[in-house]
Amino acid sequence: MRLLGRLTIMVLRAVGAVALVCARTALALRHVSGRELARALTLFGYRSLPLTLGAATMIGATVVLQAGVYATRFGLRLFTGWAAGYALIWEFGPLLLGLIMAARIGARNAAELSLLSVNGQLEGLRGISLDPFRLLVAPRVVAAFLSVGALAAVTFLVAILWEAVAAFFTLHLPLRVFFTSFPDMLRWTDLVGGLTKTIIFGGAIAVISTAVGLRTRGGAQGVGRAAAEAVVACCATIFALDLLLTPLLSRWLS
Repeated sequence: MRLLGRLTIMVLRAVGAVALVCARTALALRHVSGRELARALTLFGYRSLPLTLGAATMIGATVVLQAGVYATRFGLRLFTGWAAGYALIWEFGPLLLGLIMAARIGARNAAELSLLSVNGQLEGLRGISLDPFRLLVAPRVVAAFLSVGALAAVTFLVAILWEAVAAFFTLHLPLRVFFTSFPDMLRWTDLVGGLTKTIIFGGAIAVISTAVGLRTRGGAQGVGRAAAEAVVACCATIFALDLLLTPLLSRWLS
């Protein structure tokens, strides 16, 4: 019972911290710092592009190999392109990109904010009547939404192209045959669903890593601990959101 009570208190504290970050960020959105927003977009978006392209290559090749195995086994080789594209857009693409961004964006955001917190710089901003949420937090949350959404679109496009290349060389499936099933079986709502999931994952990463970073204590050790906690919490939340959003979006977009 004591362990259950401690776990309940931890969960309630975490939920409260995330809710507070969401509320204060929403209030600060009207006065977002343009300079910090541009910096966050560069940090979260542009500098994450090489990692995203590399991940898209591996995701595309892996998904088409898995889809090809099942399509060949059940005599549906001509539908390999559709199966691989649908699996990528709806599940593997958003989930794997979200996990990668949790490690890339979540860890860095939590580490930077925790460092500012333990060094007293956030308190210094409050001391001169400047709102840290307007200057630092809100721009990062907005940048995470925009960056992850843009990176998702790039990931889907590049991964599908690599799927076609991998299918050609490993399954000996011509490019024309690979893309034949796309117009008839893939809908624009499938792309909307995949992008929606990924953008929500990006927002969750930004908010959770911010909450972890702002409540950090304990000097340099606290900074390292905050980065690790942010990655774990973001990954767990992404899995939970994926379980919740997949049936909801499927029903809504069907």
